[in-house]
Amino acid sequence: MQEQIDQLRAMPVPPRQLFIDGRHEPASSGAVLDVVSPINGTVLTTIADGAAADIDRAVAVARRAFEVDGWSRAAPAMRKKVLLKFAELIEKHALELAVLGVRDNGTEISMALKAEPGSAAGTFRYYAEAIDKVYGEIAPTADNVLGLVHREPLGVVGVIVPWNFPLMIGAWKIAPALAAGNTVVVKPPEAASLALLRLAELASEAGLPDGVLNVVTGRGAVAGEALGLHMDVDVLAFTGSGATGRRLLEYAARSNLKRIYLELGGKSPNIVFADAPDLDQAAKVSASGIFRNSGQVCVAGSRLLVQSSVYDSFMDALLSVTGKLKVGDPLDVASDIGAVASAEQLEKNLGFVETAEREGAERLAGGGRLLAETGGSYMAPTVFAGVTPDMTLAREEVFGPVLAVSRFETEEEAVKLANSTVYGLASAVWTSNLSTAHRMVRAIRAGVVHVNTYGGADITVPLGGFKQSGFGRDKSLHALAEYSDLKTAWIAL
Repeated sequence: MQEQIDQLRAMPVPPRQLFIDGRHEPASSGAVLDVVSPINGTVLTTIADGAAADIDRAVAVARRAFEVDGWSRAAPAMRKKVLLKFAELIEKHALELAVLGVRDNGTEISMALKAEPGSAAGTFRYYAEAIDKVYGEIAPTADNVLGLVHREPLGVVGVIVPWNFPLMIGAWKIAPALAAGNTVVVKPPEAASLALLRLAELASEAGLPDGVLNVVTGRGAVAGEALGLHMDVDVLAFTGSGATGRRLLEYAARSNLKRIYLELGGKSPNIVFADAPDLDQAAKVSASGIFRNSGQVCVAGSRLLVQSSVYDSFMDALLSVTGKLKVGDPLDVASDIGAVASAEQLEKNLGFVETAEREGAERLAGGGRLLAETGGSYMAPTVFAGVTPDMTLAREEVFGPVLAVSRFETEEEAVKLANSTVYGLASAVWTSNLSTAHRMVRAIRAGVVHVNTYGGADITVPLGGFKQSGFGRDKSLHALAEYSDLKTAWIAL
């Protein structure tokens, strides 16, 4: 595989344009943005710098495809056929998509291959298979009335995705929206647009009608704002920061009251009880849960809570695992951890390290930049102990390879610490006691509670947050409800 990866790495990436109505076109202004690879800090290519006029064009095309061209009225079996072909093409081009994405955002290739095209293909296949198995309802009425409940697509769906897993997270939103009969306008992240542009080309090759899936690259403050304020966008699905999520809610209020679904930040607790079934395995998985993709994972287990009676032995195991992780070229299959997505993000991460030390946390590992001579953005896996709930590291999402560790004595204290942030996206509990596990699942205010693992939840279960981690759900059949609406037919017989 390494030889194939190296061949793909060597291929030049031509300047990329917008993808609207089944074809490429430049931004209306002709402006472009440099794509800087975090692998070595060099300019990889350029993307079109789309603006409001380009969003207007894409939305108009999507509206036409929805209402006039008839994607919304196509039989579910027809939509299924196209989406299954789409999934096949994603799998066929998986390595190409993965390498292109890694060159753009620095995720280690072993993870990118599975989490990006691998996950995206599975997601499109899941919703393709599901859509012709979703039934309407017949109400229990009197004999002289027939009550029907239809589920209908909503219209034009705007999708704004982050730079950490643009294909995976994009598919979570695009696939159910398309399967339900909507049309879509995607605003990719400036730092990771290339794979989504290629995805749109594959959708067209699979037979998706022109205008059904459109991609407008550009800056969030310009193209993203225009999408959020657009009067003809019916739904906006977003994954990203809380600050941007708040702005999108304001845009909805200022425009057409479009539905907004937000998956925002997390500060997820990973709780290790003394009776964890395998402390060494828990340490290994806990390290992966925070350090994979350089900590740039929305559900990352960034707060580690360890019961005092096993704290010392567990930390020895965790630090041993951490010390063996290889940070390096993300396109080298031997690297365990790749690059931070941008120089800007690296500086933010290092700023959190400085703050943690200033506030009195004890740095046990990492904390600095690595491989600066490459020109890329690399950071050592970092562990801080003695983190208290009032510290910045316990309260704010870093989105980098920085772990905050705290002790606890009792189950009640663990629950209090777990719920002590404004976030509620994910969590984990390690215990051999079934009763403890069930109590913790109920007590932790988070959209996902892992037990004796961290990560791995597949497309069959929903993902979303409590509290300021947002609302709405990606994944599972429940996501179809985000992109459809109920219509009652009340018929006198």
